[in-house]
Amino acid sequence: MTKYANLHGDSGVDEYLITDTSIKIKFIKSNKVYVYNNIKPGPDHVATMKSLAIAGEGLATYISQNIKKNYFSVE
Repeated sequence: MTKYANLHGDSGVDEYLITDTSIKIKFIKSNKVYVYNNIKPGPDHVATMKSLAIAGEGLATYISQNIKKNYFSVE
């Protein structure tokens, strides 16, 4: 997993892992890894989440405003 840059210093995202069809995100509070993929929440959301993860900002906000509990699974 890659450490999330957290450029603003207030994100709940700790780490992420990008694959061809998904993004896995580890959150600081729960210490759990959530899987978001092309099935749930879908390829457009996953593409946006990948871009935000790489940019190091806006990922937690995007999830809380657009994705909420629409994840594929929890590891």
